[in-house]
Amino acid sequence: MAGAFARVTRRGAQGQVRHVSAVRHEAARGRVAEIYAQVERDFGILAPPVTLHSPAPDVLAAAWMTLRETLVASGRADRAVKETVAAAVSLGNSCRYCADVHGMTLYGLVHGRDAAAIAEGRLESVADPRIRAVAAWARDLGTGEAGGERPAPFPADQASELVGVAVVFHYLNRVVNVFLEESPFPPGLPARARGGMMRLVGRCLRPNSLRHRAPGRSLHLLPAAPPPGDMGWADGAPVVADAFARAAAAIDAAAERSVPAPVREMVRAELAGWNGRPPGLSRSWTESALAGLPASDRPAGRLALLTAMASYQVDRSVIEDCRKDRPGDAPLVELVSWAAFTASRRVGALAAG
Repeated sequence: MAGAFARVTRRGAQGQVRHVSAVRHEAARGRVAEIYAQVERDFGILAPPVTLHSPAPDVLAAAWMTLRETLVASGRADRAVKETVAAAVSLGNSCRYCADVHGMTLYGLVHGRDAAAIAEGRLESVADPRIRAVAAWARDLGTGEAGGERPAPFPADQASELVGVAVVFHYLNRVVNVFLEESPFPPGLPARARGGMMRLVGRCLRPNSLRHRAPGRSLHLLPAAPPPGDMGWADGAPVVADAFARAAAAIDAAAERSVPAPVREMVRAELAGWNGRPPGLSRSWTESALAGLPASDRPAGRLALLTAMASYQVDRSVIEDCRKDRPGDAPLVELVSWAAFTASRRVGALAAG
């Protein structure tokens, strides 16, 4: 059943990617094909938030590795709690796409009314006190809300895994806001049909979501790397720490290729004092930061800064302006990935106190 569902969803999923041409399943070769096979086997579907990275294979490997070794691999925290974190972080980041996808998965793991409440952002209506507390913690983590400072509502030995899930989704929400449509559902789908579809997909994904997945099976996709100093939150889960170290090295190398050094310095400086609060409704807040860049770097700087701090404000004009001097899909994916990952690292540092 799971394999048939994965095959049925391939074509529609690929069509949801915008601004870049994701590698089609039937055209995938080498490492991209290997990653696609792992995604379908372990996640249940060829998820567009992963495949959108395919023009840049190293970044694709980094995105899948961190997702697999936190959310998908079996560990101390159960999958229902991990999916709750994924959905709630996505709500906090205004990423409707990821909130819908992981809300669907929750339908197969928790009581239907609780899954609906999380998917709709009604966290106070969640009946299960454990799920309600985890959802509220995850929604507020790294968003500048006072609630993000509340004590973690789970055992200490689960912290590295669950903070890892939160960091991954702060990353994925940003790249999804840039590269995917607003929702995986067809536009104009009635609310009643939407609820029915979420329940159906949740039932289809349930067997795969409950299956044991051995940790570490994706680590070979990227070479080993020393642990970054800002990822001490992962120390309690060695495989998670290893995955993030490898991913960080690959994404930093991608930035060396595709993100001008002045842009990297500017984004890091802006994030160093950022508490996660949304910077504003317009894009005018970017101008003072961009003023210090060479004129030729400002389009890339604008895209990187928006991706990091307000990814919902990225539109086609920002993408096209950046591509005038930096054509090609791989540089675009690498720039957006680096900016999103740098911001998610900041969230991890905030979570660690």
